[in-house]
This record gives sequence, structure tokens and C-alpha cells, in this order.
Amino acid sequence: MKTKLSSLSDRYLAALRTYLKQGPKANLQVACGLGRRTLAIGLQTLDLARIHEQALTTLTSTSDSFRIKDGMITQAEQFFAEAITPIEETHHAVMEANVRLKQQVATLRQRTDELAASNRQLKKEITQRKAAENALKKSEAHHKLMLEQSRTMQEQLRHLSRQILLTQEEERKEISRELHDEIAQTLAGINVHLAALKVEASISAQGLSKKITNTQRLVERSVKIVHRFALELRPTVLDDLGIISALHSYMKDFTKRTGIHIKFTAFAGVEQLNTTKRTVLFRVAQAALSNVTQHAQATQVKVNLKKKSSGVCMEINDNGKSFEVESVLIARNKRLGLIGMRERVEMVGGSFSIESAPGKGTTIQALIPFDIRTKKQTSL
Repeated sequence: MKTKLSSLSDRYLAALRTYLKQGPKANLQVACGLGRRTLAIGLQTLDLARIHEQALTTLTSTSDSFRIKDGMITQAEQFFAEAITPIEETHHAVMEANVRLKQQVATLRQRTDELAASNRQLKKEITQRKAAENALKKSEAHHKLMLEQSRTMQEQLRHLSRQILLTQEEERKEISRELHDEIAQTLAGINVHLAALKVEASISAQGLSKKITNTQRLVERSVKIVHRFALELRPTVLDDLGIISALHSYMKDFTKRTGIHIKFTAFAGVEQLNTTKRTVLFRVAQAALSNVTQHAQATQVKVNLKKKSSGVCMEINDNGKSFEVESVLIARNKRLGLIGMRERVEMVGGSFSIESAPGKGTTIQALIPFDIRTKKQTSL
């Protein structure tokens, strides 16, 4: 760099000397060339100013054949001004380029910020879209599950309706048969006895007392049969004396008819339930004992009405044979008694469960919630 600087200084000095000698008509192209040379070797305006100052000092201090006159310094300044023209033009272009570059950088930064904001918004939208897609998939799966459950429940409802109709028809047939075979025949027997009594009374009073006694027995038998039918349909004692008395009366008659012993325990607070809930408990016990007779082959049953914090729990346990609870509940030929019990309990807001295991028999639990008024009375 020093060699280049020294060479440029010598060339500048020689060119300036020649320019000053030529006077005002001198050509300034040499000065312009020196300026471009200055740029080429990496020097700037200040460097060229030092070179100009040194050359001018040398020219004024030497004893050349010409003398520096007035106006030569100004002429030298013109030479210098022409020499720095390429440098200044380059600086101006660089400044303009810098301005344009700054503008482009600012624009690029703005676009970058806009792009970053757009990317953030896009990511947010993608996240929301994915969440919506997942929610839609879950909703579709839930909808399919609900639809399948609805179809299953509809099928169960249709099957249950058919079973109810069949059961009602069987019950009517049984009542008709009982009325025809027992009550009708008994009443016919009473009629025969009354006719015989009428004939006997007209002939002789002997033997009349015995026939009257037999007739009374037939009447008592008819009354018992009617009473049993009434008890099966709806016991009046349930409305008159409460569920404990109704269950006790029903279980006493059940043991007489089947020979199956029942151990019954209860707490008095169960009578605080409303009529509907007490009826549900009675029907559950009635259906459970009917199942014991038909399926369990049990010899003993325990029925317990106990108090829970949330309501009344009826627990019915037998020592009979067990069965697969789930398979029975989902089978098409399911036991209507089990379904009816569950439906009755859930109808009043309760819960119903069945457990059955080999060697332990079957346990049915029905939890009936207290009435709101009952809860208040209990808490007082």
C-alpha cells in the first residue's frame, strides 16, 4: 500500500506540475484519471487531499524555472476538484445505495414481521383446525356410540314391550284359570249345597247343621282365594298399614305356599317414603321372591330393609343356585322380572344391582333415595 501511495503521489505531483504549466487551457482528464486511480487502490478523499497538499507544497518550495503566480493556487484547486470528482460520485452513489439498502432492509423487516405474524396466525389456525378435527372425530365417534346405544335400547324396549304383553297375557290366563278352576267350582259347589239345604230344610232338619258347616268352609275357601288374588295384584295393607306390614303378610303367605323360609328385618324409617317408592320396594321383593321360586331352588331367603345415608336399601339374598348376571341381562330371552325390577327402581331415581356367585346364591340390592322432605326431617 505504501508503494502504491508513493507512486500515486509522484504521478499526482508530475500531473499537477504539468497542469499548472499549461495554464487555464490545460486538460483536466489527467486529474480525473488520478481520482479513479485513487479509488482503485482503496484511498479516499482525505488521502488525496494530503497528496494534493504535499504536491502543492513541493511546487511552491522548489526553485523551478517558473514562479507561482496569483491564481495558480486556484488553478490547482480546480485540478484537485476534478481529481476528487470520481471519488465524490462514488460516495454519492454509495450513499444513495445505502439509503435504498436501508429502505429495502426496512421493507424486508416489515415484510418479515408481517410474515412472522402471518405464520403465527397460520399456526394458530392450524392448531384450531386440528382441535376442531379432533373434536369432530370425537363427536362422530360419540354420535356413533350414542346411535348404537339408541338402537340397542330400542331393540331392548321392543323386546321388553313384547315380554310385558306376553307376561300380562299369561297373568290374565292364570287369573282366568284360577277363577274358573277354583272360585267358579267352589261357588258352584256352594250353589249345589244351598240347593241341597233348601231340599233338606223342606224335608227334615237332620243333617242340616253339617251341610251348613261344609258350605261355610267352601265360602271361606273362596274368600281366601280372592284374598290371595288381591294380595298378588295389590295388597290393601300396603296402603293401610305400610310396607313393613305388607311385606310381612306377603312373606308369611309365601312361606305357606312354597315352604321357603324367609328372615325379614326392617327399620321403621322406611315408612317415611312416599307411596310410589314404597310400592316399588314391595314389587321388587315380590318379583325377587317369584324368581327364587321359579329359578333359584333355594331353601332360605333373607330380606333386609336398612337405612343408608342417601336412602333406603333393600337387600334380598337367597341360598339357591347362581347364574351369569350379564349374560342373562343381555340375552334376548332375558328374565322380565329382573328388567322390571331395575326399571321400577330407576324410575324413582334409585339404583339396582345383582350379584350371583356359586356357593353364595344371589343377592339383589335396590337403593331408593329419601324424599326431600324426609331428608329434612331426618336432619332435624
